[in-house]
Amino acid sequence: MPNAKLLPIVSLLLFLSACSAPAPESAEESALAESQVDEAALEVVVEAESLHEFFERVARERRESNPQAMASALAGTERESEYLGRLNIPSVEQTLAELAMARRHREEMGRFDRFELSGQDALSWDIMAWQLDQQINGADFIWHDFPVNQLMAIHNMLPGFMTAQHPLRNDRDVDFYLQRLAQFPAAFQGTVEVVAHRVEQGVLPPRFALEKTIRDSRAFIAGEPSDNPLVTELLARAERSGTVSDERMEGLEAELAAAVGEHVMVAYKLLADYLESLLPVAESNDGVWRLPDGEAFYRWVTRGHTTTDMSPEEIHELGLSEVERIEAEMDEILCSEGYCEGTVGARMAALNAEERFLFEDSDAGREAILEAYREIVAEIEQGLDGWFHDGPTAPVEVRRVPIYREATAFGAYYMRPPSDGSRPGIFFANLRSVDEHPRFGLRTLAYHEAIPGHHLQITRMQAMENVPEFRRSISLHAHAEGWALYAERLAWEMGFHEDPYDNLGRLQAELFRAVRLVVDTGMHHHRWSRERGIDYMRDVTGMPATDVEAEIERYLVIPGQANSFKVGMMRMQAMRERAEQALGDGFDIRDFHRVILDNGAMPLELLDQVVDEWIAEAR
Repeated sequence: MPNAKLLPIVSLLLFLSACSAPAPESAEESALAESQVDEAALEVVVEAESLHEFFERVARERRESNPQAMASALAGTERESEYLGRLNIPSVEQTLAELAMARRHREEMGRFDRFELSGQDALSWDIMAWQLDQQINGADFIWHDFPVNQLMAIHNMLPGFMTAQHPLRNDRDVDFYLQRLAQFPAAFQGTVEVVAHRVEQGVLPPRFALEKTIRDSRAFIAGEPSDNPLVTELLARAERSGTVSDERMEGLEAELAAAVGEHVMVAYKLLADYLESLLPVAESNDGVWRLPDGEAFYRWVTRGHTTTDMSPEEIHELGLSEVERIEAEMDEILCSEGYCEGTVGARMAALNAEERFLFEDSDAGREAILEAYREIVAEIEQGLDGWFHDGPTAPVEVRRVPIYREATAFGAYYMRPPSDGSRPGIFFANLRSVDEHPRFGLRTLAYHEAIPGHHLQITRMQAMENVPEFRRSISLHAHAEGWALYAERLAWEMGFHEDPYDNLGRLQAELFRAVRLVVDTGMHHHRWSRERGIDYMRDVTGMPATDVEAEIERYLVIPGQANSFKVGMMRMQAMRERAEQALGDGFDIRDFHRVILDNGAMPLELLDQVVDEWIAEAR
């Protein structure tokens, strides 16, 4: 069977509808009709295709309405240019069509007898079926997400895409970049319309999300067009790469500035003005329990993020018990270092304020933080022998989060390398405050985002052979974040936390993830206020106030995702313990890690089965 050439099948409807425009009264019928392509012709194709051809067609059909994804998928081919000058334009019709398409694809899977499949084909079938079922089961909640929020929305994600991911290989790519700038008004207008559609359904973002998006949108266009990051970042890339001709560089700054002034500034003003109009009715900063059928929505979205059937009540209790366990470990280390008075959180806050653990609050200090991260990553990459059969398949770089995104961006995040190897993986560190990067926390963050965390996991997945392409690019939070948190502890086992303060940093990071279980379920299920969530996280972890506020507001606009880290880690630890007990002296940690990583991401309930099958074979 031929390998498919796919983009990921997006696992959660939460973000499938994030770029969607209100429709006329018959929008649903219209979208359904559009999704029902020539059935007779399709039936001929369907009946003749192999399983891998089916996977290829599913991915192709899903990405056809996503020009940005299409351009990436077709990189280096003749058809790439059809999409390079286009942006994704949100619409309600598109969201409805995606749901109809998922139902059709799930029905078509019935042509293949699951019980006749084996090996990776069976696993691919199970993974796709799980994803489609999860999406279809959430049909009642397709308008329950927040396309506009302070963290991951068009106003900050689109500039990030343009400045970091739009290709810049030649003069033609500059022309495509300008074409995309000209489409900003349409993309932002679509965003306004899909938000308005949700408002009609009684779904509004938290008030703080609107306020911060308004603030950041107006700030993005506050200066001269020539100073906008969409101008300066592209020019800097062009100068670094040398891929743009001298002739094209002449006058390019003025050309870019004109496009920003004519298109980008108009788009951002449109969005900010509309969001301003919502402030009189957006009075709540509460969790999703306030939404129509919000409790059922939270249970569905929690299953999607954790890929388990754990209830919010079970997750909340797990968080409380893990907080207690981890605090006891931290208390023992703190007392051994002479810090015995007060709560663990208070003592960690005091440590975080000690000058010996902080970098200088300056440009030089921030560059020193980045260099420290680079040294940590390089060191552990040389120490993987004995723990892994294979290392990452691409290089990784450490970069600063763009300054225009710092205020509301995550504390750190990872950007995977493209499949064509045209750039490395990137570990982005948010340097808005040096207080968020104490020396005792550097190692754990680097291990999580880079090696042996996200970078190792994702590049191993990208290197998989003899599987459909969607398996090499799938994103499931419980697997990815569970592995990255597991990797933090693994680095300690490998001997990279010899300093007790570094180990405290590791435990503080794990405590932080346990607290996430408590506050996410607390705010969305137990109806805690935003302020109660902030107070609890700050008191328990001792994290800086700016970091805590950003985290709590993250959970309020991306409900359930925070639960995936600790749940995923603990399930993987349980799998390893099961294997160690069953195999005894025959257990090889390298083999276990190969099973977890080299089969790619999958729901935890499927990963449990894969591990058990491996144990049985190894016996």
